[in-house]
Amino acid sequence: MSEFSDPFDQIVDHPFDAALSERYLVYALSTITARSLPDLRDGLKPVHRRLLWAMRLLRLDPASGYKKCARVVGDVIGKYHPHGDASVYDAMVRLAQSFSLRYPLVDGQGNFGNIDGDNAAAYRYTEARLTQVAIDLMAGLDEGTVEFRPTYNGEDEEPEIMPGLFPNLLANGASGIAVGMATNIPSHNVAEIADAAMLLIDQPEATHEQVMALVQGPDFATGGIVVDSAASISEAYATGRGAFRVRSRWHKEDEGRGTWVAVVTEIPYQVQKSKLIEQIAQLIADKKLPILADVRDESDEEVRIVLEPRARTVDPDVLMDSLFRLTDLESRVSLNLNVLDAQRTPRVMGLREVLSDWLKHQIEVLVRRSQHRLEKIDARMELLDGYIIAFLNLDRVIEIIRTEDEPKPVMMAEFHLTDRQAEAILNMRLRSLRKLEEMELRRERDDLAAEREGLVKLIESPARQRTRLKKDLTALRERYGPETQLGRRRTTVEEAAPAREIPLEAMVEREPVTVIMSQRGWIRAMKGHADLAARDQFKFKEGDGFAFAFHSHTTDKLLLACGNGRIHTLGADKLPGGRGFGEPVRMMADLENEAEIVALLPARPGGRLLLAADNGRGFIANIDEIIAETRKGRQVVNLKPHSKLKVVRPVGALADYVAVIGENRKLVVFPLSELPEMARGQGVQLQRYRDGGLSDAITFRLDEGLSWAMGGDSGRIRTETDLTPWRVARGAAGRMPPTGFPRNNRF
Repeated sequence: MSEFSDPFDQIVDHPFDAALSERYLVYALSTITARSLPDLRDGLKPVHRRLLWAMRLLRLDPASGYKKCARVVGDVIGKYHPHGDASVYDAMVRLAQSFSLRYPLVDGQGNFGNIDGDNAAAYRYTEARLTQVAIDLMAGLDEGTVEFRPTYNGEDEEPEIMPGLFPNLLANGASGIAVGMATNIPSHNVAEIADAAMLLIDQPEATHEQVMALVQGPDFATGGIVVDSAASISEAYATGRGAFRVRSRWHKEDEGRGTWVAVVTEIPYQVQKSKLIEQIAQLIADKKLPILADVRDESDEEVRIVLEPRARTVDPDVLMDSLFRLTDLESRVSLNLNVLDAQRTPRVMGLREVLSDWLKHQIEVLVRRSQHRLEKIDARMELLDGYIIAFLNLDRVIEIIRTEDEPKPVMMAEFHLTDRQAEAILNMRLRSLRKLEEMELRRERDDLAAEREGLVKLIESPARQRTRLKKDLTALRERYGPETQLGRRRTTVEEAAPAREIPLEAMVEREPVTVIMSQRGWIRAMKGHADLAARDQFKFKEGDGFAFAFHSHTTDKLLLACGNGRIHTLGADKLPGGRGFGEPVRMMADLENEAEIVALLPARPGGRLLLAADNGRGFIANIDEIIAETRKGRQVVNLKPHSKLKVVRPVGALADYVAVIGENRKLVVFPLSELPEMARGQGVQLQRYRDGGLSDAITFRLDEGLSWAMGGDSGRIRTETDLTPWRVARGAAGRMPPTGFPRNNRF
């Protein structure tokens, strides 16, 4: 038998899912309580608390010099926080960034990153010390105000919580993702928090509305404007969950002679300036915002983004509204007040509850500080009593010390001294003897007795505690008041409507153009309205010829109908200029290879189209319903095999009848009301054919008659007013057209 036990004896049978869930639960709880969520009492996560504690032990207060960040990071990961140095340094950098923290806790020297999103320099280059804010947050650590716990290896101690009166949780906010829960707390103005806290000291039953009358809303390090209504802001703080819309601050700058630019001076919190400018530049490149010509970054220490409009006639509010909708010049900041309460339990709390619990903690700190001071006073008074006895019997004390082998018990017995008093007398230096003046000792003892009496009253009276806390909060408010550089409110709260969705047409300058398309599908837009009759002015490539030409405007949308029943939408402002032959329309829309272009026409809003296939089926379509935003277009006419879309014609505003002619040269006329209006489909039979198919169709007013152009270059128009012979039911075969109807069977 081996002297070592068999390792297989240690194996325990355990269901795999139970073992896994137990271990995962331990990990999840550790992440929630010891990494990701801030503590309600000091607003810090463990890594930040340990950073500040290590810096305090290195004596990096605001009055001393800076020390290398490597020194701080080394102490933190070596003594208190056994995690990666990069994560600890990143946390430290954030504490020093004035654009990340509303009230920075670390004063950094060197490159600590910037609002463009650039990283800080390595920790061997940068230096740091604490700010006054951090000192206020840690005030009272030496006064027995909080418990200390051993560090991970038991060699040192660290505070469980920071006791200072600075309301860091709300002042600097926090964000973190744990397991199954997250937190997101924006920063706030300390003066407003102090006012709300003092209200709750005076009136513990104060309502949420009374608190919200003092707290306007978030106050971000980077300023900006919160544009939500007071009601929605209040609702978010009541429940502890919500979101705020934060807009950039901007103003219009005149540049003389009617020209102007919009200048952005503050951007939303945690938006990287360089990414924002890239985003705006991409809008210009993609022609998604035609009224914006250029964006320039002219920032130094202050943010200055210059937005140049396309023309002086552009409305500045329209331009900015479009940018707020399309870019991060307006962003959403969420509120999720999920914190660890005094029992280290994660909870989502409302603003009033957070402040009430924080005040309870501060009262507790105040009482502990007072008790600690009381103990110090009692210890000192005990020694003073001993010193007074020694002073009154100085010669006898010296004699005992000189003659006795063990002077301490003799002195204790003779003068009724305690062990501490006797020890203190024996430890006195000779030079201290001259200071042993009875008046001095008694004065110090009386002062301490008076202080002791005040502390006892304070500890026993909750009313006195509240008064003292209010006095301390008033002093804190003065240090961070609205008139100070650090304390003034940066984010204003002004309700504004959501950014309007401005149609693209409103952003394009309306200019007349002549749209020309060749038989092979090359399209262009000439400036101005050219004479459509003078065809020789339109140049085409060799072997190509004229197909379509019409007058339009840059604000128009154009409908391109293909024989396969699919209709594509083009923007007239996006067409190539009239010089040259233009560009193939297939570069602007995804046309199928075999697709034949049947029609090109401007899309008149609210207008209607007559659509008919060569098999004689057709219907009316509303133009607004068939406009397609994508390159693929929209399938509007469903076709039977071997048939194709033949006719695409606008329906006249007053038209009440339809005329249809077939390839067999038969004509039918019937009321327009007999055609259905559809967004997609095959439609109904317009005319019946024994051989051939539909040649053309048109809508007209019956009382004006049916007109067509006479043959040749005469330019004469023939009108037939008596259409009784051709007026039949929809779907009939029809009869031969009037004398003089064109031989090509086209209207």
